[in-house]
Amino acid sequence: MRTAKHHPGSGGLEILKYIGPGLLVTVGFIDPGNWASNLAAGADYGYALLWMVSLSTVMLIILQHNVAHLGIVTGLCLSEATMTYIKQRYARPMLWTAMGASVSTSLAEILGGAIALEMLFDIPVRIGSVFVSVFVVIMLFTNSYKLIERWIIAFVSIIGLSFIYELSLVDIEWGEAVKAWLTPSFPKGSMVVIMSVLGAVVMPHNLFLHSEVIQSRKWNLKNENIIQKQLRYEFWDTLLSMLIGWAINSAMILLAAATFFKNDSSVNELQNASVLLQPLLGNNAAIIFAVALLFAGIASTITSGMAAGSIFAGIYKESYDIKDSHSRWGVLLSLFVALLIIMIVSNPFMGLIYSQMILSIQLPITIFLQVYLTSSEKVMGKYKNHFVTKWILYLIGTIVSGLNVMLLVSMFWEF
Repeated sequence: MRTAKHHPGSGGLEILKYIGPGLLVTVGFIDPGNWASNLAAGADYGYALLWMVSLSTVMLIILQHNVAHLGIVTGLCLSEATMTYIKQRYARPMLWTAMGASVSTSLAEILGGAIALEMLFDIPVRIGSVFVSVFVVIMLFTNSYKLIERWIIAFVSIIGLSFIYELSLVDIEWGEAVKAWLTPSFPKGSMVVIMSVLGAVVMPHNLFLHSEVIQSRKWNLKNENIIQKQLRYEFWDTLLSMLIGWAINSAMILLAAATFFKNDSSVNELQNASVLLQPLLGNNAAIIFAVALLFAGIASTITSGMAAGSIFAGIYKESYDIKDSHSRWGVLLSLFVALLIIMIVSNPFMGLIYSQMILSIQLPITIFLQVYLTSSEKVMGKYKNHFVTKWILYLIGTIVSGLNVMLLVSMFWEF
């Protein structure tokens, strides 16, 4: 996506012009997969695992901030940069694995929205999946990026307000919660939940997406002062957006701890959470929970589709533009291949297991590709990663990738 080059204005509210791209990334941080992990963490271990949200948010801020710099400095998204600076025989296979990861992500996001429709209207999951997919395609094909951004901001706001309402109905032990946010603990049997929260927070499609959408604020990048301003404001956009994600994810654990853990109720599926909330907090709480899940599913499916469009267009060295055929084909491939899988597998929820497998395998490719590009002077010039920054990024990439592989092994061990 590209906009006409121009100079930013000045004034105290100028930073507001930059707020938005980070919130699209935040949606992937509060997608239905995170809901399941967070609710399980709160229901089984109370406040004890809140520190996971803090740690995962820090890692996410560093990685997303880094990939956004790639988009600002080069004017290329991660997919385009890969095709430009990596040999073709390596670049194309890597990007096709990213498309596979995007399909896997879309599968989980579509199912999240479909589960919400089942909660609210008793619509079967497969039919609900069709509704979600068609609605998202219409949204993406008929709205400009600016409108999509506004819709996403509205969706995130609704999700946040829903959890504020939910938390107003319960008694939170804030002293214990604050301590848990800052103090790592490993209750017996909690490692799978810890790995699922920490490992799932960084998703391949979000790294591609952020490097693309950050360019919606593109100014005249020939001016050094403007580049510096862009880089500085991007950090505040990313920081604010990730903190919103931290607050919403924390709210899920707090809610589960104050209701399910307190009443010794375990949550194995998202549907169970809504059913269990009703007798504890009333019918309104259960409905609002399901509505928030619906918006989370739709919003995350939209951003997953956008990421796929960016990846696919980048294979042809083009930027994301929903009016362009390559971007459209990328969106359609991701959403409808995911929908096809949901339709043909005997148990749609088993698709989540296999989607996790694909994400776990692909994630290291995307992270280390990103760090390689942002550490290259040929790519980034004087804005390349400093030595310490580079190795911090490699360490985070290793930790996140390792957690994903461990989670994958544990999931198949159970099955």
